[in-house]
Amino acid sequence: MKTTNQYLDEIKEIKKMMEQSTRFLSLSGLSGVLIGIYALIGAFIAYKMIYLPGPLEYRKVYANEITNELFLLAGLVLLVSLSTVFWLTFSKIRNTNQKFWSASSRRLLINLAIPLITGGILILIFSYRGVHAVIAPFCLIFYGLALVNAAKYTRQEIFYMGLVEIGLGLLSAVFPGMGIVFWALGFGLVHIIYGTVMHFRYDRKIEQA
Repeated sequence: MKTTNQYLDEIKEIKKMMEQSTRFLSLSGLSGVLIGIYALIGAFIAYKMIYLPGPLEYRKVYANEITNELFLLAGLVLLVSLSTVFWLTFSKIRNTNQKFWSASSRRLLINLAIPLITGGILILIFSYRGVHAVIAPFCLIFYGLALVNAAKYTRQEIFYMGLVEIGLGLLSAVFPGMGIVFWALGFGLVHIIYGTVMHFRYDRKIEQA
């Protein structure tokens, strides 16, 4: 006859299997840390492109004068970040014998992509019309909305991270001259904190198992 502990273990195993079938749980915490570092490097380069040494108000140029260069820099950071996420995620999946292209990962990507693509198109439209002050707030807000939208298909921490990104985006709209600072906070510092928490909360347990 089974003991109470055995029944509890079976319930935990069933719960784990149900989570794996409905949620994509193979996101790497280390990838979050690296994305944050890439974002901080990108923000530092953008700062050097725009500002003279000293307080933020002393500019070499205005951001709208080097829009193409800034978009190129952002695109490069995005490319390196996505490559890192896919590489580390694939590595984690191989170690846990899970599938990358599953029903849960498809739902995650779709719910992540819709707000991101919408925000990206809107940013391009405003940029084309010469309205550059909205770029930093929109990047943070739509990224945050994407995380909130996708959180139900992965770790719950993503939801709270999304709320933080939305809040920083709204603050960035209040202080339009400090877009680089909020960019560094949202895409840099927040990612590093999130990635560190995820690594020690989940990844280390898998490594020690």
